[in-house]
Amino acid sequence: MSSIVIVGAQWGDEGKGKITNSLASCAEMVVRFQGGSNAGHTVSVSGEPVVFHLLPSGISVPGVLCVIGPGVVIDPVGLVAEIDEVRGKGIEVSSNFLIDVGAHMVMPYHRALEAAEEESRGNAAIGTTKKGIGPAYADRYSREGIPIGLLASFDRFEERLRAVAGRKNEMLTKLYGAEPLDIDGMLEEMRRVAERLAPHLADTPELVRTAIRSGENVIFEGAQGTLLDISFGTYPFVTSSHTSAAGVAPGTGVPPSMIGDIIGVAKAYVTRVGAGPFPTESFDRHGETIRERGKERGATTGRPRRCGWLDIVALNYAIAINGIDHLVITKLDVLDTFERIPVCVGYRIDGEETDRFPRNAEVLARVEPIYEEMPGWRASTHEAREDGDLPAEALAYIRKIEELTGVPVAAASVGASPHAVVQFAEIL
Repeated sequence: MSSIVIVGAQWGDEGKGKITNSLASCAEMVVRFQGGSNAGHTVSVSGEPVVFHLLPSGISVPGVLCVIGPGVVIDPVGLVAEIDEVRGKGIEVSSNFLIDVGAHMVMPYHRALEAAEEESRGNAAIGTTKKGIGPAYADRYSREGIPIGLLASFDRFEERLRAVAGRKNEMLTKLYGAEPLDIDGMLEEMRRVAERLAPHLADTPELVRTAIRSGENVIFEGAQGTLLDISFGTYPFVTSSHTSAAGVAPGTGVPPSMIGDIIGVAKAYVTRVGAGPFPTESFDRHGETIRERGKERGATTGRPRRCGWLDIVALNYAIAINGIDHLVITKLDVLDTFERIPVCVGYRIDGEETDRFPRNAEVLARVEPIYEEMPGWRASTHEAREDGDLPAEALAYIRKIEELTGVPVAAASVGASPHAVVQFAEIL
């Protein structure tokens, strides 16, 4: 058996898509286990950047079966548009793509409700993508959701949609004073979508389990990052799903005993989108330099990302939550121009020093980071492919991460190209 989990070890946007896409050439299957279209995984295909929101990042690799697991929430209209877009770029999406019948759908009323909720919070808004992800997961847990498998029986789907959408319209109009949604128009659009997605619907858990039992290489792909996990992130500034490796089992139907190594992806620095505490955020020219060099804007929203220095306390927390076996450090090249590079090695909270990450967002907001400075390398790492190609200071930076975390770094990304990777150890 060979399976690996790829998770974000920060607040998302770590470059998981590139790593998944790079490893997919050695795999038979890539399975997305949580999240929705609020994620944006950017990969380079034939030198052109392609953003996947719902499609697993291995879809561009021929011969790989890509699966959306039951733990994902799917905007069906958006998925059809994404399929058309990537097909237009020469990527095949046919029998190589399956959707589990148990995955729930994100409907227009979910987006409308999330937008209304965010607006009602005023200055206390969380900063969601307004893609309807939270309300869709909430409906799932309150047994008000609609599994995508119902599209194969459209009469049943219509009955279910009319009942649920009617209740949602009451919430929109009576609670938020918003306009009701056109249910008939929604049904007409969904009828067209159902025809497009029906060939991809399948009962996938046994398929994935069989692949692992047969010795096939399976990659479980997560979205967002550990610090946005609904249970273990900086609540309430989190997403609505289990972004950690613990989400694989309920998100795919594969038991924990069949899950292999866990790969944590972390940037050589840290970014965050939306509101919430961020101890190492840089508000000076260095943060702006990172943003510009790293092209740090959300792949889904286009919002500029908040940028700061590598936070070892938060990274060690993510390592513990996930049980990370190897780290992959991305965007090392973004730091190529810095003379000195601070690394947060501890926190000071109310005058007390600690190496523990506080899950309480109010406490985390009071953190004063304790930095240890590393010498920069002030040389390009773009062409490096082996550790001997890296400047000595860049390699020392990687070794320092290993020393402070106790976890080996398997690879470091030094550019957008799929080949711009320095590999230190075999992963798959």
